Amino acid sequence: MERFIWTKHSQSKMRFYGLSESRVKRVFHNPKRIEAGVAEATVAVMQPASTKRKNGQLIWRQEIWVMFQQTKSKIKIISAWRYPGVSPNKNPIPEEIIREIKEAGLIE
Repeated sequence: MERFIWTKHSQSKMRFYGLSESRVKRVFHNPKRIEAGVAEATVAVMQPASTKRKNGQLIWRQEIWVMFQQTKSKIKIISAWRYPGVSPNKNPIPEEIIREIKEAGLIE
């Protein structure tokens, strides 16, 4: 039985950003950062697209974010996107993505 529910918005964003279901699941299972989502009862998780080690520290140029909601028995993937650069803490979701999610009727 499939554990994930994929919204149409998340599927279109995955196509737009070139993300596969397995890549989104990997971000979900092994996040580098976890934050509260902008929508009520949602969580946003992040993983760098790729990392390099410079002077002993991990650096990256792009992040992959997944916003999801836990239902009773399943996990609803609401959105997934690539963020250019390193996003600031506590502000992970670009306004463009928030606007698109609201227009799709997924959040108020």
